[in-house]
Amino acid sequence: MKILFQFLSTLLICLLAFNCGSDETPEDPPKPVLSISDLTVPEGNEDNVIQATVSLSEASATNVIVSYATVEGTAKAGLDFFSTDGDLTFAAGEMEKNIAVELKADEFEENNEQFELIILNPINATLGNSRATITIENDDNVQGGLVIPNTGFTTPTSYAGYTLVWSDEFQGSTLNMSDWTHEIGSGGWGNNELQYYQGNNTYMAESDYMVIEAREESVGGASYTSSRAITQGKQEFQFGRIDIRAVLPEGQGIWPALWMLGSNFGTIGWPDCGEIDIMELVGHLPGQVHGTVHMGADPSQHHFIGSSSILPGNAKFSDEFHVFSIVWEENNIKFLLDDQEYFEFTPAQTNGQPYPFNQPFFFIFNVAVGGQWPGNPDETTVFPQRMIVDYVRVFQ
Repeated sequence: MKILFQFLSTLLICLLAFNCGSDETPEDPPKPVLSISDLTVPEGNEDNVIQATVSLSEASATNVIVSYATVEGTAKAGLDFFSTDGDLTFAAGEMEKNIAVELKADEFEENNEQFELIILNPINATLGNSRATITIENDDNVQGGLVIPNTGFTTPTSYAGYTLVWSDEFQGSTLNMSDWTHEIGSGGWGNNELQYYQGNNTYMAESDYMVIEAREESVGGASYTSSRAITQGKQEFQFGRIDIRAVLPEGQGIWPALWMLGSNFGTIGWPDCGEIDIMELVGHLPGQVHGTVHMGADPSQHHFIGSSSILPGNAKFSDEFHVFSIVWEENNIKFLLDDQEYFEFTPAQTNGQPYPFNQPFFFIFNVAVGGQWPGNPDETTVFPQRMIVDYVRVFQ
């Protein structure tokens, strides 16, 4: 009887425990899965709010919470969209929630741009697709009156005695960043300039032209923006013939330049490294370009010399394409406009300063706004202003 009682007591304990004699515990039911989808939206000409949808794979009997945040890509926070972050709460039974993101619109033709919207740190759910790519689709046509001239001077792709060693024909949808770097920021750039340089102001037009655009807009404490692209450390050259075909901007305070600095600029500084200005124009004189060289053992001994070329009549460099060239040899640099020489420089013209032009140099293409030479924009200056570059070619 005692044995039977002990057996019944043990059986009762096992029944109450549901799983006597086993270490296994019941599995938790599977959690619903949270996902967010990619989204493509038109940029528009006014700031607007888009809605990105986060969905649950199935309804939950309890609240589901997930955090979210925006992450910059080619689209930049403050310039193309406004950053946002926070939490979403799905009440029991809800399966979709929206995240609102405000886009910053403009009326400038540019490449499509992207940023990411991510979800993270889920509660009562798991993550599926946690990163959505938001594509801002350019919808600005002939940006503010952008017109690519179909006339002007051009140069050949070969010359007797020369080999084409590098060129950029600016074909494609984006600038080739294996050859170029965007310099970013403001600070006057040594000339009391007024612009903030940013990559967004460079774009490809008709998949065949590089456009550098100066705009009247406030960024980084500056009242204007533009771009400055360089080939430093990527494409550097010593001697040869260089041809650059371009249409130039105009207007008071506008200062486009196609130029070069010595590759040792980072170690010995300017002007000791040397500077070759293949083309400069001050916008209030839209029919005149300048070719100049700069040198000097230090800034206190800075020496420069150059000349200019003027188009006939009332023609302007904004009307059509022209080709700005140098023929650069040891101890000699010739400057040409549309294959016609207008200035030659040799060591005899250094005014006693070192001759720094027998070494490698890199390219700089930019459009400055304001500064010591052109002066500042005024009420006559029209924005945007653009430098349109068809090609740069180096023959040796």
